[in-house]
Amino acid sequence: MSDLDYGQRATALSAEEKLALFERLSGNDAPATPATGAITRQSRAGHTFPLSFSQQRLWFLEQFDPDTTLYSIPMAYVFAGHLDAAALARALTALVARHETLRTTFVALDGDVPQQVIAPPRAVALPIIDLRTLAAAPREAEALRLVRQEAARPFNLATGPLLRLHLLRLADDEHILLLSLHHIISDGWSNGVLLRELTTLYHTFAAGATEAQAALPDLPIQYADFAVWQREWLQGAVLEKQLAYWRGKLADIPVLQLPTDRPRPVIQTVSGAAYSRQLSPALSEQLTALGRAEKGTLYMVLLAAFDVLLARYSGQDDIAVGSAIANRNRADIENLIGFFVNTLVLRADLSGNPTFREVLRRVRQTALEAYANQDFPFEQLVEELQTVRDLSGNPLFQVMLTLQNAPTGDTPNADLTITPLDIEIRTSKFDLTVYVIQTPNGLLLDAEYKSDLFDEATIARMLAHMEVILTAAVANPDQPIATMPLLTAPERQQLLRDWNATQATVPTDRTIHQIIAEQAARTPNAVAVQDSASTLTYRELNERANQLARYLTQHGVGPDQPVGLCVNRSTEMLVAMLGILKAGGAYVPLDPAYPEERLAFMVVDAELALLVTQTATAQTLPAFTGQRLVLEDAWPTISQLEASDAPTAVLPSHLAYIIYTSGSTGVPKGVQIPHATVVNFLATMAQRPGMTAQDVGLALTSISFDIAGLEIYLPLTVGARVVVVSREVATDASELARVISDTGVTLLQATPATWRGLLDSGWHGSAALKMLCGGEALSRDLANSLLAQGGSLWNMYGPTETTIWSTIDQITSTEGPILIGRPIANTQVYILDP
Repeated sequence: MSDLDYGQRATALSAEEKLALFERLSGNDAPATPATGAITRQSRAGHTFPLSFSQQRLWFLEQFDPDTTLYSIPMAYVFAGHLDAAALARALTALVARHETLRTTFVALDGDVPQQVIAPPRAVALPIIDLRTLAAAPREAEALRLVRQEAARPFNLATGPLLRLHLLRLADDEHILLLSLHHIISDGWSNGVLLRELTTLYHTFAAGATEAQAALPDLPIQYADFAVWQREWLQGAVLEKQLAYWRGKLADIPVLQLPTDRPRPVIQTVSGAAYSRQLSPALSEQLTALGRAEKGTLYMVLLAAFDVLLARYSGQDDIAVGSAIANRNRADIENLIGFFVNTLVLRADLSGNPTFREVLRRVRQTALEAYANQDFPFEQLVEELQTVRDLSGNPLFQVMLTLQNAPTGDTPNADLTITPLDIEIRTSKFDLTVYVIQTPNGLLLDAEYKSDLFDEATIARMLAHMEVILTAAVANPDQPIATMPLLTAPERQQLLRDWNATQATVPTDRTIHQIIAEQAARTPNAVAVQDSASTLTYRELNERANQLARYLTQHGVGPDQPVGLCVNRSTEMLVAMLGILKAGGAYVPLDPAYPEERLAFMVVDAELALLVTQTATAQTLPAFTGQRLVLEDAWPTISQLEASDAPTAVLPSHLAYIIYTSGSTGVPKGVQIPHATVVNFLATMAQRPGMTAQDVGLALTSISFDIAGLEIYLPLTVGARVVVVSREVATDASELARVISDTGVTLLQATPATWRGLLDSGWHGSAALKMLCGGEALSRDLANSLLAQGGSLWNMYGPTETTIWSTIDQITSTEGPILIGRPIANTQVYILDP
């Protein structure tokens, strides 16, 4: 795979840029020594010449993969009207005679030193393939097949020819000229020279001129002369000065981390595709005007916008973009066909949230410096910088931006029109290359991208976002880049309105314990909760909770009063939780495993007046001056109280629990959660991922974490069974796997760490299992491993402050990014900052 951008199109250094370059101040910012000295015509004795630096790099790459078509330049032109095929053949012969590079091959002599071998001029054969006998549809299909077939044929650099020609005759007045060149003899600028001179020669011959009459102005030098001159000039002080610039500019260059639709292959391929987006003429003119106003160029404006786009996508503020520059900075080489293009790395500093105008200023400075040092060969630069090679990507940069402003052929004629035919691109050398093409209808953004990494929809969205940034740039260049708009109008509607249209009818007029009590009335004898030693039916659970609630009420517990809860994981834990809720209290979980100083802080910060505990856990609690209820000691009294549901003053707006998190500063903070938000959450989860009375849920999370609310309350609100496991089982993957199997668990929520532990223990899932993953980022490899277990997989996300999980997404594909999904019912989600 090449380290270079040898695409067919490159940015030419325009008159604007040349003027800006030489207007720069002297001193440290002065441009490097320009390419000086006349290029003289060399003796043709022997007919062999050294390769230019660009050619040499490409020649070496071809030795590693001689059958590649990555460096082929397939072109096709539609001739509409009367075509004189003989005149076209004569024009092609004259063109090949005029440009030595079109009859050059490359042979290794004197060991492995490649040389240019220039063949003498000869008549060019133009094979004609007649398709006129075919019907319209088959004819078009066959023409397309032949175009693709020609594009897929490799070249042999040693034997040639490196220019292949075919003429497809579709009708008497319709032809397609196929031209295939190897990149080692041509580039994007050259293609314009070729078409311009070919059409001039053709029209002259078609008018009856002789070869002598059709001659174009002489070319004083040829590409081989340039190659000799380049090697003599680009050495010593000139070479060292440019190398010093690039060493300083590209030190510690970062790798661009664009989000991709699929993981990057270990060894990159060249599989590619293309997508285009047209900008309006008005916007195109405004962009040119903005560049002019800032003493820059259109390309600089485009590059600044592209840098902003990449920064917004990647979250990075140090952006490196490749640029294929035509490198035609001498008048005597502008009309030559040959491989002059070089690759520059334009590194942008977007730190400090600058305005777009400031970004443009920084980009202009970088570009001018790069143009002043544009002669240093890119491949040699890669070697000099000793870049660490990674087979999965390119060194120094992964994306390119090129403005195609090279001259094109002027083809108008009353009897014949010539238009280029797009050839489908199926390769891409880089992750993403955006060619900006100047057309009569405005700028065309033409993206070439790796199909291993991106879907077409992603690239389409990216180009739309670039247009939004460009539009914003001309409207207000003084806007900070972090607040420049990125989304299109439909996307804003989708993100802010459509995806947040989550209105749903849920029973938020009831409390958690009321819903569970209603379920107990419907299925009193169904098992509600079990642990390793005991089982409670819905009737037993509800009645015990009612008795505890009456006891707590007698001891002063009422709505919104915090009640400490420090118990072991068992069926009695659920009795205690529901009892506190029924009394109107908000339980504050005090994990027995927490350090004493943390528990002491929570007791004081929550202003607890009552602690509910057990004999085994009471000794872990800090000193406490309030009431301490030890369940085993008080239960003989509690069990004598009325077990029916009592009238309650608890409202959905009252607190259900207070969960202490570590807080963003490291100081624990209590998050207060009301009944209504929990009920709303449970109603959503009952639908997605879904739960019915036939399900079995596993409660393995400490109630000091809010996600325990899903494990406990979701099954109980739908009539399902809850299996509570001890802390010891929850932290032993093998034991946990056994319990899951023995109890028939069908809903299991866990962190990625717990899921990995289960998989490592040899656990296997089932088709009935709903797997919920949250608490940490779910990786693609873990997601795929879980999908392989059968069942359904759901990714959950949300902070404690928004009540357990805020968003949910079902993972069904083994490819693409893992998403956090859409908001739950009656909530909205907005992305506010990085």
